Amino acid sequence: MWKHHILRLTLCSIVIAIAFSLVKLDVANANAYHWGFTKSKDEKPGDVGSQFETILKEHGAFYRGDPNKKIIYLTFDSGFENGYTESILDTLKEEKVPATFFLTGHYLTSATDLVKRMIDEGHIIGNHSYGHPDMSKLSEEGLLEEWQKFDKTLKDTTGMKRTYYVRPPKGIFSEKVLEVGNINGYTHIFWDTAFVDWHDDSSVGWQYAYDELMNQLHPGALILLHTVAKHNADALPRFIEDAKKEGYSFASLDDLVMEQVME
Repeated sequence: MWKHHILRLTLCSIVIAIAFSLVKLDVANANAYHWGFTKSKDEKPGDVGSQFETILKEHGAFYRGDPNKKIIYLTFDSGFENGYTESILDTLKEEKVPATFFLTGHYLTSATDLVKRMIDEGHIIGNHSYGHPDMSKLSEEGLLEEWQKFDKTLKDTTGMKRTYYVRPPKGIFSEKVLEVGNINGYTHIFWDTAFVDWHDDSSVGWQYAYDELMNQLHPGALILLHTVAKHNADALPRFIEDAKKEGYSFASLDDLVMEQVME
């Protein structure tokens, strides 16, 4: 009898452990956020909602600049090279516009020459994680491994010591992700201007990207673009030129963060 009693207790313990794990998993999933916003219109900033406003403010994260200043912040996400980054860099150099490139580990090792050019021409390298996972599902150790493995690879390939700005893949995050980032010297950067532009085989043409950018143009815009799309590379010169004609200037994320610190 005592053997059966022990067996029942063991089975009960296993069931309780599994149930507890499922509860923890549900809590973790419930704490995951998917970044999103209402697009800007008529040069008025878009709306991310009060919840995101509060969370980002509490954790020192950014998604736009001063809505009263006609300054634009350009950022690019790059997971792999598709042949258009050189054109983008040429445009930025010619127009004297700074940008931040949020890269993955794959990009560091497969397009090292382009990464070195970004650095040499004064652009900021951002940390888009090493392997592009859902960061909200990772433990604290897992988060640090993603960011620090990227930084180590960056140092090994370019000599740059580390990154300070991070962006979660697919905009999925949790407050834990923001907290762990802060503790380890990483500031999270989101965005308030974007559109579907990440299809590497898209043939929509430059007008599509140009119209999206101009229609969402507003003071303090923090723009997310992907380097894999030809239409982005082709639209960029026209967009920068026409934004300048509208009285806008371009600044870096360092400028954005410094401005906030000084206020």
